[in-house]
Amino acid sequence: MLNPYFSQSVRSEQNLYENIIIESLKIYGQDVYYLPRTIVNENTIFGDDVPSSFNSSYKIEMYVENTEGFDGEGDLFTRFGVEIRDEATFVVARKRWNSAVSKYDNEITGERPREGDLIYLPLSRSLFQINHVEHEQPFYQLSNLPIYKMRCQLFEYNDENLNTDVDAIDAIERDNSFKYILTLNGTSPVIEIGNTATQTISSGVTMSGEVASWSDSDQKLHLIHCGASDGKFHNFLTSTTITLSGDARVDSDFTVIALAQDNQISENEQNDAFSTFSTDFLDFTEDNPFGDPEAN
Repeated sequence: MLNPYFSQSVRSEQNLYENIIIESLKIYGQDVYYLPRTIVNENTIFGDDVPSSFNSSYKIEMYVENTEGFDGEGDLFTRFGVEIRDEATFVVARKRWNSAVSKYDNEITGERPREGDLIYLPLSRSLFQINHVEHEQPFYQLSNLPIYKMRCQLFEYNDENLNTDVDAIDAIERDNSFKYILTLNGTSPVIEIGNTATQTISSGVTMSGEVASWSDSDQKLHLIHCGASDGKFHNFLTSTTITLSGDARVDSDFTVIALAQDNQISENEQNDAFSTFSTDFLDFTEDNPFGDPEAN
């Protein structure tokens, strides 16, 4: 039998240990934003959720366990381009998680961090997706579990909806979403980011999208997350009016005089850092640019 005069589950010691961890995270950690995933239209056959949205963010301190750089496979140069497969492990105190994130008035439905949610790290200006949440490490040192460890992988944006009210995060959506670029007739309206643009393309069918940006100089309106009311593929129409709404100063019709598309998702894929020397990487004037230049 265990000695009844000694115990490893003294509540006062557990509280002291937990408070020391919280203090350490506040000193050595980083302020990050936790973004819970909202499932919009789950594919129950393949277990996939393509049109996920992230509608809120919660600021909390976490410790980045990586000390010598990100883990993972790093930067890979493949036949399909450059892939950046950075990984990181974030540590958060359970007590702080419950008080700052998992509150009764927040949009959090789980009792712990969830796989599939995102963490935005301002230090590297990057989003990480949670792959696994370890909740039993360290293993019951004082008969309690004071932290969560989240093993994460660099998140690649794929047209998800980001409405977090944090400009650095929402800018990822505006910069990388598939866009329709509409040139309006010569007018100078006040159009705010987040306004809604709607156009009737046929009887009973409308196209709508969210305003990502508006340029007064060239009258170009950038729309993201566009779709038709009948669920089928359609394009916006030229020589047809479009209605802008969603702001007290905007509720007007304008004529679309030109239409273009901008697909940043397939073009960028996190390869910006390599674009400056991509033209010099291979010399196609050689007989065999992929082999030994001296051996031809």
